[in-house]
Order: sequence, then C-alpha cells, then structure tokens
Amino acid sequence: MLFAGSRTATRGQAAGQRKLARTVVPSGRERTFREDEIIVSKTDTKGRITYANDVFLKVAAMSEGQALGAPHSVIRHPDMPRAVFRLLWETIASGREIFAYVLNLAADGDHYWVFAHVTPSFGPDGQIVGYHSNRRAPDRRVLPAVTAIYARLKAEEDRHANRAQGLDASAALLDALLREKGMPYDEFVFSL
Repeated sequence: MLFAGSRTATRGQAAGQRKLARTVVPSGRERTFREDEIIVSKTDTKGRITYANDVFLKVAAMSEGQALGAPHSVIRHPDMPRAVFRLLWETIASGREIFAYVLNLAADGDHYWVFAHVTPSFGPDGQIVGYHSNRRAPDRRVLPAVTAIYARLKAEEDRHANRAQGLDASAALLDALLREKGMPYDEFVFSL
C-alpha cells in the first residue's frame, strides 16, 4: 500500500507519469478483478494520487513510483466520456459523494470497468483536503446499457472540432437524459 507522504514524486517521475498517460494505447483486452476486491485510491485537491492500495496497483498495472504523485487521469480511458468526469468533479468539489460507472485504462493498455464511489475528504476546519475513491467490480448485467449511453456521450464530444464545445454538448446531452429519467446521475446508475 502507498500512503500519503510515504514518498513524493520527483520532477522526473511527474514528467514520466504525464508521458505514460499520453502514450498508452488501448489493447482492446479487458481485465477484471474479483468481486471481493476493492480498488482504493486517494488524491489531493488537484487530483494527484496520494494513496493507492495493492489492488489499484495490480489492476492498473502500475508500480508505486508510477502511481504516487500522478494525476488520477493517468488511468483515464479515451472512450470514457469527459462529461461524466465533469459531473463527477463538480459533484465532489461541491462536497457531495457520487457513484459512477467508469472505464479505466491500465498502464499496459488493457481496460477495466469499475463501479466507483467517490467522496470528498474534509479537514478539521470542514474544508475539502482531497478525495477518496473505492471501486468495486461492476454489475456486468448493466454494462451494455452503460456502454451504450457512454458511446452516445463520447460520439457527441467527438462530433465537435473544438474540445470545449464537445464537452459542453456531451454534458448537455447527459443533463437531458437525466431530466428525461427524472433523477440525478447516482439514482440513474442504481436504476439500471
């Protein structure tokens, strides 16, 4: 396990971590983890990993040196719609928790699905000092529905030449879907 403060990333490690995030090519292979395993990570308020358990390291195919200090986005899969991440970050930055299905990319190019529970961590003064995420194996029965929705969102993002406009359009599509269902995202994912 890695603990906050047990080691900090050097400038060279940080550059290597950014390079890793840009150079990993999806292999098309899915990896899974056991239902009794929980992936745990913590980040600072900027999203840099300050803690990762052994399950995180194993499933993400990362070493301790690659994980500590890396932006959590180092495991972001390119097929994952950015609109879901926007919703996630807006929710936790406001002090609330969120549950979400997330497609991640391991350092070796394999992908893996998780059902994430992400919460803000508060200091003694009530201010957010970081974020904590527990990820379980997803309910495989709902992944086809999640995949279809995420493909629509990602297609909307990719339809726009301007990334910011694509993100805004995808977020609007997600908002419209949730309004149509009459529920917030968390309830929606539990209803699938």
